Amino acid sequence: MALQQFTNLNFEDIKSSLKDYLRENSNFSDMDFEGSNLSILINTLAYNSYITAYNTNMVVNETFIDSATLRENVVSLARNIGYVPRSKSAAKTKVDYFISGISTSTSTMVFESGVVANGSVSNANYIFSLPEEVTGTVSDGISQGTIEICQGQYLESQFVIDNSQPNQRFVLPNSDIDTSTIKVKVFESSSSSTSTEYNLATNIIGITSTSNIFLLQETTDERYELLFGDGVFGEKLESGNIVNVTYIKTSGKDGNGVAGFKFAGTLSDQDGATLDDFTATLNAQYPSENGDDIENLDSVRYYAPRVYSSQHRAVTASDYEAIIPSVYSNIESVSAYGGEELTPPQYGRVFISAKPKNGSFLSDFTKKDILSSLKNYSVAGIVPTFVDLKFLFVEIDTYIYYNPNFAGNAETLKTSVVNSLASFATGKELNQFGGRFKYSKVLSLIDNVDNSITSNITTVRIRRNLVSKINQFTQYELCFLNSFYCNEDSFNIKSTGFTVSGVSGTCFFTDQKIDSTNGKLILFQILTDDSIKVLSNSFGTVDYKKGEIIIDTVNVTSTALTNNIIEVEANPDSNDILARNELYLQFEVSKSNFYMRKDSIASGADTSGSRFNPQSSYQIGKRTR
Repeated sequence: MALQQFTNLNFEDIKSSLKDYLRENSNFSDMDFEGSNLSILINTLAYNSYITAYNTNMVVNETFIDSATLRENVVSLARNIGYVPRSKSAAKTKVDYFISGISTSTSTMVFESGVVANGSVSNANYIFSLPEEVTGTVSDGISQGTIEICQGQYLESQFVIDNSQPNQRFVLPNSDIDTSTIKVKVFESSSSSTSTEYNLATNIIGITSTSNIFLLQETTDERYELLFGDGVFGEKLESGNIVNVTYIKTSGKDGNGVAGFKFAGTLSDQDGATLDDFTATLNAQYPSENGDDIENLDSVRYYAPRVYSSQHRAVTASDYEAIIPSVYSNIESVSAYGGEELTPPQYGRVFISAKPKNGSFLSDFTKKDILSSLKNYSVAGIVPTFVDLKFLFVEIDTYIYYNPNFAGNAETLKTSVVNSLASFATGKELNQFGGRFKYSKVLSLIDNVDNSITSNITTVRIRRNLVSKINQFTQYELCFLNSFYCNEDSFNIKSTGFTVSGVSGTCFFTDQKIDSTNGKLILFQILTDDSIKVLSNSFGTVDYKKGEIIIDTVNVTSTALTNNIIEVEANPDSNDILARNELYLQFEVSKSNFYMRKDSIASGADTSGSRFNPQSSYQIGKRTR
């Protein structure tokens, strides 16, 4: 009897395999299984096999980080390689405080740790706290200064060390904790008035037997457990020690955007006496920001092996890309590349560009904060440097052919296409550093929107926004890092309008080919008869291979678009567009053009195709953007 391969997870397939197996036995070769009582036994066996196979498959899947679905299992697997998923992050802001009416005998004022202010956004109220006390000076009954406040509730937990319990655990009872706000103090006993502060260690490098450190790991239900030293790595706590832990429980990203605050804290003087009679005013320097939810499973799966491969040191560009999101959670996408990749090369430097989840650019304060954190990972001789991201926009002109016999309305069909592409444009495949616009995928997406669409002819253009310095003589450089198409008739590059000093009227610029690699920029105006007047034949240079535009020194006095922007459009040599280095890719559906064309051949109106006029797959079009 041949051995059957029972590898199916489908109940009916398992049952069919069992019947085939029994038919190979001569005792059952002519039996009608469906009409016999044996069918009940086969169903029972198939059901048992199905349940067993399903459970086995799930158990096996949960043993690998890339296939596990339960958070507890993903976190446990990440823990095995030393990765702690990012906790929730409390939204933060800096507020300027002005407190008056304080007794003139008071020289020093203390903001007590805990709740300090209330704020609201979108009809929701939020508590803001201080994770530790802040001291300010008082002069003539007035104190003023700046404090940083965190969104969330200030909480406290205590543990009594009992070394008679070998498996004693110190699990914080709350979820939604911002672990960066955890403060740990250890008292020798319950009667002690002084304490020793313990600091969070992210790895065991440099830890001695007397280091006052604790480790942190996520457990079940998104809660966190504290781990203390064993006398070899870190100082071992003694029985009777009291561990006091304070932290902030936060709402995460929901706390972003709060700008108006009312004081709700507690103040004390230099002697510890509570202040009662005063007036407090808080003014936020900016709305609360950088609040974020706990790291999701996809992020853990992606970053855990990469952080592990970096071995807690930043040497290669990929090390920086893995480590930065772990030290600053509010990162949507990050790009890092070595200076040796530049022309001319800049050895010993790593250039970093990052896009935050909220907004387009990192503040200078955030950049300094990240660079400070990277000092724990960077090796000597490598200097990390932040560069602001630059957007590379992709736009399309598409002519959509459809069969009117199957399409109710051309405008409705057009709307469906636009909505489908708009949904595609929000995907992670595009909106990231290293993102790629795949031409064939876009064509297929358009064709599959509706059965009435027979084909589409689509051209691609790329765009960068040049932010001009008004009334300043400046040279500009725009790098697209994608090769330009080099057309013999020029007009591969187009700009929106602007004015320059010494010239009356709106100006534009375009390119003129010199050879297959190089071209020059021409400054021109459009006359009333639609002809052009060339103002300069040497406005700048073009490198078609590198996708680089250099504009010679010019004084721009105004721009046709707002915010001093000149849009510069180019025809790419390849319809597949890649965002390199600090370029961040975005598909601009709103600035794309959609033209609906009846397919006369498919509809039967022109069966011979003699009157069918397909759109050119490449055209220069107008001379300006």
